Amino acid sequence: MAIARLHGGPLDGQIIPLDPTVSDSYIVPYGEGQLVYRREGDETHTGDQDGPTETRFVYVEATEDIDPNPDGRDD
Repeated sequence: MAIARLHGGPLDGQIIPLDPTVSDSYIVPYGEGQLVYRREGDETHTGDQDGPTETRFVYVEATEDIDPNPDGRDD
């Protein structure tokens, strides 16, 4: 099983299982839109004895504004 390590954006630091069909972009739903992460660098831990294969994905953009307080209240 391969994993994706996400860097930057709202999901910074998240580690998720990586579907083998994911190529250069990882797009995930977030709020009303989507977050886009792009593959960066080569896979690591590709040996049999060094854990799951890991790929770094870096935040590129959100398709909608990311607003933690969409109703404007200061609760």
